[in-house]
Amino acid sequence: MIDRTDRKILSILQEDCTVPVAEVARRVGLSTTPCWRRIQKLEEDGVITGRVALLDAAKVNAPVTAFVSIVTNKHSEDWLSRFASVIQEFPEVVEFYRMAGNVDYLLRVVVPDIAAYDAFYKKLIAKIEISDVSTTFAMEQIKYTTALPLAYVPLEKGRAASE
Repeated sequence: MIDRTDRKILSILQEDCTVPVAEVARRVGLSTTPCWRRIQKLEEDGVITGRVALLDAAKVNAPVTAFVSIVTNKHSEDWLSRFASVIQEFPEVVEFYRMAGNVDYLLRVVVPDIAAYDAFYKKLIAKIEISDVSTTFAMEQIKYTTALPLAYVPLEKGRAASE
């Protein structure tokens, strides 16, 4: 079960996972060893699934973000498995969701320019049958975060999540 201290640790690590354990411990009021044990437990429990470096898309020549809505008339488990496998081949696809509603799948694709998107699109439709593809391009990124809201994490029995 996660408590308020774990939630504080998660908040710090979501902001910057390079903060030394001793500093995390100081900020949450623990000594280093118990703090490190909590972090290890959060990793073992799958709460922390990885630690990464976030890159500036423009500086790695991937400044164009496209949201690709896909509709298909194929809904078998085999087709989905094949489709997921095809999508794994494309490093341009940074997010991939199965949706409810009018769109079956949503991709977030990052590329250098429209020509690169067109090349991606042509390779995609050559690899798998899709009924309809609709793409919208982001004009400006207003908000971007990888941090998940932690106020919803249930705390130990008897403690409110908003504490």
